[in-house]
Amino acid sequence: MGVQDGARGRVEQVVRELVRRSGIDPLQDGAAVRELVEEAVNDYEERSLSGGLPPVEDRSALVGAVWAAVAGFGALQRFLDDPSVEEIWVNEPGKVFVARGGLPELTTTMLTAQSLADLVERMLSTSGRRVDLSSPFVDASLPDGSRLHVVIPDVTREHWAVNIRKFVVRARHLEDLVRLGSLSSQVAAFLEASVRAGLNVLVAGGTQAGKTTLLNCLAGAIDSRERIITCEEVFELQLAGRDVVAMQCRQPNLEGAGEIPLRRLVKESLRMRPSRIIVGEVRQEESLDMLLALNSGLPGMCTVHANSARDALVKMCTLPLLAGENVSSRFVVPTVASSIDLVVYIRLDPDGRRRVAEVVAVSGRVEADVVETTDVFTSRGGRLQRAAGFPPHPERYERVGIDVARLLAPREGDGAAVSGSPSDVDVPSLAGLPT
Repeated sequence: MGVQDGARGRVEQVVRELVRRSGIDPLQDGAAVRELVEEAVNDYEERSLSGGLPPVEDRSALVGAVWAAVAGFGALQRFLDDPSVEEIWVNEPGKVFVARGGLPELTTTMLTAQSLADLVERMLSTSGRRVDLSSPFVDASLPDGSRLHVVIPDVTREHWAVNIRKFVVRARHLEDLVRLGSLSSQVAAFLEASVRAGLNVLVAGGTQAGKTTLLNCLAGAIDSRERIITCEEVFELQLAGRDVVAMQCRQPNLEGAGEIPLRRLVKESLRMRPSRIIVGEVRQEESLDMLLALNSGLPGMCTVHANSARDALVKMCTLPLLAGENVSSRFVVPTVASSIDLVVYIRLDPDGRRRVAEVVAVSGRVEADVVETTDVFTSRGGRLQRAAGFPPHPERYERVGIDVARLLAPREGDGAAVSGSPSDVDVPSLAGLPT
């Protein structure tokens, strides 16, 4: 054990005793714990001057380490505090990874099985959720809004698998995405106009592509006078300072009762006088309730995992079938065509950059079980460029004073670079599900 480790152990022991005596909840009152840490370090430094204790090599590092051990999340706290870290995952106690700029890296952090279990227990203590043999998976939010996912043996082979996805707020508005190079100014202006006009937008992409960030930026274009209801598995969207009600799912209790799935939230949101409904992500039968809500004249947005805009529409034609045997593709396909107006596909490139790769408009028509689509913006020559298509419902743009034809007029030199092979051939329209 090094000198600094010895100092940390002594100070940590003193702080834990002070916390116990004062009755402070470390997870609820981190500021009070930090004051105790500062006092304990001051006392240690005074005693070290007399030669009775080893000197402190780095005071700020010592304070941070002790605070993280007592009131934070131990060895993982420094990654949670690092704004460049987007995600943290632990495959086993000796293998802790982080992602920066979309690229993974193995850290030098070493944990023990017990310390990892203790950290997870501490993380879950404020969420009201649990993980045990009867419930080996858990999704929860940390106090800072990060999303925690844990899987334990015997679902995993031997070790606890922990994933912490931080919601790193680099963009709150579409203009921020333009600055970051995720899309062009023309695409941003078009998407903002489409949201203002009340079009229904589906954001598609892979894991960590930036779907939630893009959804959050799109929601930022909604008029502040509108009432927004959000439905998520765990809280990720950040729409503060507006008329917003945010709801998240709930896991069953120890008796297996009390579960509130996403489908229930979507249904309940319709009773809350929404002007807009936003669903963080559709994965299962809640997609049917989302489509029905959008088809009733209520504007909304959601995300879905998909490899392209057209794959996203295919998936939206498939997921509602999980709602029951009485739901058929004969009903779902035209409902998708009439409920979704725009699909925005964003992807994570190999270099770690996140870029909008295509914007597709849904005309609302179905021909021979095929949902007709048209490209509004597409990737050509490594850049996102204007295509020939136009969005549906031009009257909605007119109603809010927007000339969509002028907005989509070609611009010289405007385009966001997009990695990938250039193509001058449009992808054919989506083939829908057969009845």
